[in-house]
Amino acid sequence: MRGHAFMVAGYVRGSSVIHRMPLAAKAVLLLAVAVLCLASPMISTLVGAWITTATLVAVTAAHFVAGLSWQRLWRAIRMMLVFLVLIGGYQWWQHGPVVAWQVVAAIVATVLASNILTATTPVDELLDGLSALVQPLQRFGADPERFSLTVALMLRSIPFVIGAFADVRDAARARGLERNLLARSLPVVIATVAYARATGEALAARGLGDPEPFDVAPHTPGLPASEHNSLKPNTGKPNTLKHDGESLP
Repeated sequence: MRGHAFMVAGYVRGSSVIHRMPLAAKAVLLLAVAVLCLASPMISTLVGAWITTATLVAVTAAHFVAGLSWQRLWRAIRMMLVFLVLIGGYQWWQHGPVVAWQVVAAIVATVLASNILTATTPVDELLDGLSALVQPLQRFGADPERFSLTVALMLRSIPFVIGAFADVRDAARARGLERNLLARSLPVVIATVAYARATGEALAARGLGDPEPFDVAPHTPGLPASEHNSLKPNTGKPNTLKHDGESLP
């Protein structure tokens, strides 16, 4: 599959001001964009539309300050173009053009801001940031390393699935089966399951993602529970064994 050739929010090397910003500052700015776009309509519809428009202009300017291309900007919008048209048309029909523009502009601004963050931050730094974010939840049973591993696997799997869809679509079109839903979906499912199994086997072979073993002795078939408990590992206290009425160290 050529799925590995697809890039989802790929990092773009650069030396811009945004590239040099710490991840925490970028995350705060992304949160500010989301709050401005989603909360400003609570003041009034017109104020929300103006604030969202200004935020969209600022995010677009930041996109080019970061040294990112027009092609990347258009690709981010093109991927959700149908969704934007549908939701914009619905909002226009229900609430008028001002609300429709505010909703569409808010979605575009938020997505572009997220795209800037991922394009100017290496994946390793993003995963370290996510791990640090989950660290306080460790007392409640959360595992930061397992969480980071899950996100890394997700980022690695999405391009593969996209590539699988593209490969199967091209193969179906070459055979005149582009309208056959089964011919376009079943090979993708098979390839995805095979990829997941191969990934799981690779992780298991390296001992990654396995839970920490409990400090319990393995059960030996044929032994009663009392003798099985005596096989637990040494906890630091001296053990004694009974032999002909005497205690042996």
